[in-house]
Amino acid sequence: MDRQKIRQLVDAIAAAAEPLERVQLMEVCGTHTVSLMRSGVKSLLPETVRLISGPGCPVCVTSSAYLDAACELAGRGDVTICTYGDMVRVPGRSASLEQLRGQGAQVTVVYSARDAVRFARDEPGRNVVFLAVGFETTTPGTAAAVREADADGLENFFILPGHKLVIPAIEALLAAGDVPIDGFLCPGHVSVILGSAAYRPIAEGRGKPCVVAGFEPVNMLEAVAALVGQVAAGVSRVENVYGVAVREEGNPVALRLIDEVFEPAPAVWRAMGTIDGSGLELREKYARFDGFARFALTLGEDYEPAGCRCGEVIQGKVEPTACPLFGKVCTPLAPVGPCMVSSEGTCAAWYKYNPARRAHRGESPDGGGAANEG
Repeated sequence: MDRQKIRQLVDAIAAAAEPLERVQLMEVCGTHTVSLMRSGVKSLLPETVRLISGPGCPVCVTSSAYLDAACELAGRGDVTICTYGDMVRVPGRSASLEQLRGQGAQVTVVYSARDAVRFARDEPGRNVVFLAVGFETTTPGTAAAVREADADGLENFFILPGHKLVIPAIEALLAAGDVPIDGFLCPGHVSVILGSAAYRPIAEGRGKPCVVAGFEPVNMLEAVAALVGQVAAGVSRVENVYGVAVREEGNPVALRLIDEVFEPAPAVWRAMGTIDGSGLELREKYARFDGFARFALTLGEDYEPAGCRCGEVIQGKVEPTACPLFGKVCTPLAPVGPCMVSSEGTCAAWYKYNPARRAHRGESPDGGGAANEG
């Protein structure tokens, strides 16, 4: 790690922030949340510069009603649920997919949507339903899987559409005005698909600086320095400090694939309600793969478990330690809400990497934080 570069960036951030009373920046990427906590970057910033976590964890923003629909399907004897691993342990209203699997339900963890297609091809006597959740990063994979299933004429493969779009969520947060946000640390993986130009409506239309960053401490600090510099100068534009992976136009092939298979639609976000144009539904050509329609599923009301504040955490309204369940009733081994389940969840990151929590519990640092590296 380039300690000298880190020190230079920290000093630059402090100098730019000195005349400001407060700068509150939001990261909208679960990987950023984990990387910021693990590396100790937050502890290097001046008190006037605060990073808060937004709705960047795909599992955490998935509505509880969607999970209940998946659990209902899992209880049917002729259905196999294929899903990414983090979704399995999220508690639903009455059970998690993991618990249902222990009771005999067919729930299979896959690493890609195309794994689910192969499973459906190999098991023609079973209905295979893939839980299509995630942001623009994973959406192209789902689109490719649907197109492959269509080309193969599969009649037993379906998806539960649950993909989310980042930009409408940012717009919704700003429109709500519940949390003061001075700028956005924009997601690296999503931006590979979207491109940095996608954030211009936020920077130019909303007047909020946007900087795309990777996940190494130096790169994240470069992004924070750029954001604080823009706030101090009273300007708002899009910058990209992750040029090694992100282009202005994004990935045109992936974007065309998404557009071929899906079209924008309203979507329910956990605790944020319905956000117009923030989700994706199958276009008419591929509508036969919609598991909601095929199995006559309806989404009930979204809800939070009693005492759980995950909904506020993903909107940057509170930190995990403000939740009365955090670290007591709700732990990674016995999670109550999705923010403690997901590997990209804010609560899970705080539980594992927060120095204050470690000190309170009498634990020694794990050696992974930048604060221990000078």
